[in-house]
Amino acid sequence: MSHADPALVDVRTVAEHPLIANGSTSTLRMVAPGSATAGRYGLVEYHVTPHSPGAAPHYHRTFSESFYVLSGQLTVYSAGEWRPLGPGDYALVHEGGAHGFRNDGDEEAAFLILFAPGIARENFFFELAELRRSGRTLTPEEMTAFYARHDQVMVDP
Repeated sequence: MSHADPALVDVRTVAEHPLIANGSTSTLRMVAPGSATAGRYGLVEYHVTPHSPGAAPHYHRTFSESFYVLSGQLTVYSAGEWRPLGPGDYALVHEGGAHGFRNDGDEEAAFLILFAPGIARENFFFELAELRRSGRTLTPEEMTAFYARHDQVMVDP
């Protein structure tokens, strides 16, 4: 008789990994960072307050992102236009696909972001949160280096 290895199950409770502030209009939780999935994928829970910006249009060269709306309305930049998505709607952004998101609705938008492979994307969010907390503004050169370090290329909508 074989026995399953109990060490192969990684439980990450919301109590142990709560939502954290991501600026004044959003919160996020690293549900499953790439470090917890052996780099297979990363999963982020994201909440944006009503009528708030999110991520300006950009793309990534080395990983895909998927968005799954849990509640509220999430407006996603896709194929050169902003499209409203509601609960249960899903968007897959392949490597190189320009995308962005914001909340144009009257209630909080909650959604999941899955990125694959599971690069250390959490570092992007942690560094951005630290910049916001410190109040430090990056120079244009520093911002370019920050985005390059995290495989984020900004585009004009």
